[in-house]
Amino acid sequence: MNQEQLAHVLRAAAKIAGDPGILVIGSQAILGSFDDPELPVEATRSVEADLVFFDDPDDDKADQVDGTIGEESPFHQTHGYYGQGVSLSTAVLPDGWRERLVAFERADAEPAAARCLEIHDIAAAKLVAGREKDYQYVAALMDHRLVDAEVLRLRCTLLPGPRAVQVRVLRWVDRQLS
Repeated sequence: MNQEQLAHVLRAAAKIAGDPGILVIGSQAILGSFDDPELPVEATRSVEADLVFFDDPDDDKADQVDGTIGEESPFHQTHGYYGQGVSLSTAVLPDGWRERLVAFERADAEPAAARCLEIHDIAAAKLVAGREKDYQYVAALMDHRLVDAEVLRLRCTLLPGPRAVQVRVLRWVDRQLS
């Protein structure tokens, strides 16, 4: 996915839900911080944008988006990418993530007023998820020096939940540095 495609998804999602307040989580949130040409292929290979509405206590808006422009929808079949409406509980995020959000500033995304996770928060959440594709994503960000290892280590110490999860992700970061 690239920035233009994300703008298209955000525009559609805001219109479907009648709400411009969207948070992009998951790998494609990186498009709020970096232009497409700056990114390694591992960072933009996903064809889905995970979208959370800031005001969606029952996930009704997320469900509307998922049903209209989600996976295998006519939108997905036509464009080759899609928006997945998700709940905020989908991701485990470091404490303070809300203060670090990045605005997705593209006029072609209007009426959406989207915010994206900051890159180190994305990486920490990906490491918690711990799938092979998540490790490849974070490794590529580190290899291309888009993520600062010390900042990532700090974010990993801010992850809520069991200490064992923090230990696991910190060990992975340390292995990448050696």
